[in-house]
Amino acid sequence: QVQLVESGGGLGQAGGSLRLSCVASGNIVTIIYMRWYRQAPGQQRELVAQIDTHGTTMYGDAVKGRFTISQDNAKTYLQMNNLKVEDTATYYCVARARARSDWGQGTQVIVSS
Repeated sequence: QVQLVESGGGLGQAGGSLRLSCVASGNIVTIIYMRWYRQAPGQQRELVAQIDTHGTTMYGDAVKGRFTISQDNAKTYLQMNNLKVEDTATYYCVARARARSDWGQGTQVIVSS
């Protein structure tokens, strides 16, 4: 099992930037890839970005060209640039292993116009 703790959320302004961090602990050698998801109130959960053990990344259409996922050992980051009001959501870090997924508690991002 992997434990995940997100940080870095808060209030941002449209056009501005925020960086989210996710620290993994526990059985991190089993991780195949890391993902960021988000969920806005009343909306479905949405995949934001993914990075695998080879450093290969993928992004949701809504954030392509604005967000960047990266890793540094047990930390996974989400650099969010050119923020939009519609980026307001709770962001979750997810560690995917072969047989399970572990989720962080989430960090809230609010973008004002």
